[in-house]
Amino acid sequence: MTFSPSPKEGRGEGWGAKKRMSIERARALRKRQTESEKRIWRGLRLLRHEGLHFRRQAQIGKYYADFACHRAKLVIELDGAHHAEPDQAKYDKERTSFLESVGYRVVRFWNVEANEEAIAQYVRSLLGPPPPAPPLVGGGES
Repeated sequence: MTFSPSPKEGRGEGWGAKKRMSIERARALRKRQTESEKRIWRGLRLLRHEGLHFRRQAQIGKYYADFACHRAKLVIELDGAHHAEPDQAKYDKERTSFLESVGYRVVRFWNVEANEEAIAQYVRSLLGPPPPAPPLVGGGES
């Protein structure tokens, strides 16, 4: 008796395990949010009604962005004091270069600057006013 290969075999050995690991890592990062990240998340969620959907700990390539709006290609990073250390600063620069190379704009704030209303307002100013609603189909006249 012969068996046909499973549909997942064509994706390479360990493909499903790698995907599960990335999802688990993003979940763990979301569970360990700092107070600053929690405040900013509340502010960014308010932008949903303006068509801006941010995701927390969004994976982009091999990196995880604190907050990412894929539609606007915008990444917001909150940095603590350790980001001023030379090794971390070098890593951040490489990370930012990668994100920019795939089309994202990266904006960094220090944790102490984490004011949800001010950052939400800044994001609005970066992206400009939302586009007008499309016209209704059919005209609506009788």
